[in-house]
Amino acid sequence: MESNNLSSTTTLMQETRKKTVQGGIRDVRIGKLVLNIGVGRSGEAIERARRVLEDLVSQKASFRKAKKSIRDFGVHKGEPIGMMVTLRRQKAEDTLKLLLQSRENRISASSFDDFGNCSFGIKEHIEIPGVRYSPEIGIFGMNASVVLERAGYRVARRTRTPGKIGKNHRVNKEESVAFFKKKFNVEVV
Repeated sequence: MESNNLSSTTTLMQETRKKTVQGGIRDVRIGKLVLNIGVGRSGEAIERARRVLEDLVSQKASFRKAKKSIRDFGVHKGEPIGMMVTLRRQKAEDTLKLLLQSRENRISASSFDDFGNCSFGIKEHIEIPGVRYSPEIGIFGMNASVVLERAGYRVARRTRTPGKIGKNHRVNKEESVAFFKKKFNVEVV
């Protein structure tokens, strides 16, 4: 009788492990997508960059201020010199699809780092499908950074009793490349 309970418990544990590995906690997902436009000066150019980001994602963009003064470029510490917006969940996925279409679904292998992140640039924002050229705004380039994660990454970010993410649970370069190929049909060159 005791060996029967032991074998059923072992079988139950094996089934649970299979389910966990096949889906759920091991699935890679988009943690966030950050779009950044670096203008290099404040004033009207920063406002035009803000309009570009807000029209693209329908979300309020925030200023990025200069960390130090650079006299040769005419930049002062604390002066807004860029705009950025962070997208999460479905909005991040939809915007990422548009950005990848503007790059013809191609990303360089050097765009991926060892921690499951991917960054790439867009030379002109008018290359993005659905965006039209406006002479009063002009043309801006932008950077897109995608952070990939698995369920459970909140453990490292929480305020109360933060923990560490195990090495096996982190997303690596191969897994992030496979995610982009499978989810977005991206060609990695």
